[in-house]
Amino acid sequence: MPLTDIQIRQAKASDKPRKLSDERGLFIEIRPTGAKYWRYRYKIEGKENVFALGEYPEMGLAEARAERDKARALVKQGRHPSHVRRTERARQVVENKSSLKVVALEWIESKTGISDSYRDQLVRAFSKNLFPYVGKLPVRAVTAAQLLECLRRMEMRGATYYAISLCNWLSQMYRFAIRTLRADADPAAALYGAFVREPIEHSRPMSLDEMARFRQQVAGYGGFRANTIALELMQLLFLRTVEFRRGRWQDVDLDAAVWDIPAEFMKKRRRHLVPLPPYAVKLLRELHRITGGGLLLFPGLRHPDRPVDGATFNRALERMGMKGFTCHDFRATASTHLYESGLFRSEVIEIQLAHVEGNKTKAAYNHALYMPERKEMMLWWERYVMNSQKCKAQGS
Repeated sequence: MPLTDIQIRQAKASDKPRKLSDERGLFIEIRPTGAKYWRYRYKIEGKENVFALGEYPEMGLAEARAERDKARALVKQGRHPSHVRRTERARQVVENKSSLKVVALEWIESKTGISDSYRDQLVRAFSKNLFPYVGKLPVRAVTAAQLLECLRRMEMRGATYYAISLCNWLSQMYRFAIRTLRADADPAAALYGAFVREPIEHSRPMSLDEMARFRQQVAGYGGFRANTIALELMQLLFLRTVEFRRGRWQDVDLDAAVWDIPAEFMKKRRRHLVPLPPYAVKLLRELHRITGGGLLLFPGLRHPDRPVDGATFNRALERMGMKGFTCHDFRATASTHLYESGLFRSEVIEIQLAHVEGNKTKAAYNHALYMPERKEMMLWWERYVMNSQKCKAQGS
């Protein structure tokens, strides 16, 4: 006859363990201590077994019967409930140690042949956009819908290109998780095509008119002075923005008028020398009074130990009224006008632009190659830039 909750509550302990049977193999065992434990008796291959369900009253009668029914379903499949429980617990232990955050950081650490800056970029991308939302979830349990929600947040703040990159990195991470037996599939693969990459706008050089307008805007700009100096130096030195942002004071010798950039901070991973013309030195001396107390030429305001955000200078350029141009256009501008001047050899221009030599049979790269000509060219370019309105009038 089935048990009732009153019977179980009122059942007293004796000097020996005793049992009260319910139905379909369920019974409760009452220990001499008064503790009461639910048990399920079953047979597989003619052998009797007992499966522990839980303790009363934490597990009530209705819950015990529900757990008994789950166990019966496994027995009908020829599976021991205790074996299934041990497997599930072991899997849960593994998954608790295999959250998306744990696996992502392990994947990033496992990547070889990448620069420290790229590794830092991966950590920042996951830390900012994924870890706060799905980082604690087992990597196996994260769904495509949850990942899409994270990437949509990026899209809403205008970081569509970044969201596409992160989606690709997620797929790489999930392939790593599959290889290490912590995931069965790649949910990020379902998101390919969910974001549309905006058309690429190639760099375009400034005309003399536009160069003159930029000089006028710089002179009247009332924003943060370090940003103004940055834009002027970008025009004069035409480095890549990422190389510029990583600049360190220890690499700048103002007395010798040279910026010696280590290979690890250059896109092409080659040491690069930048001859500094007089006005560039003057700007850097002024900048030193602003940021010279730290490591970086252009530190972030919130995190002085990190370079300024990549969009900062482009936003300053927009606020100056130079809409339609980006900082990368300074390189195209210098390249175009230097070539059109006819005064300098292409080898000199290309090496100062830090372009890779196409002829693989040539001798090893020499960072100081053509230095006298490069100094002359940088001085000419500074004068040309500073007198752009005058140059335009003279048609030079």
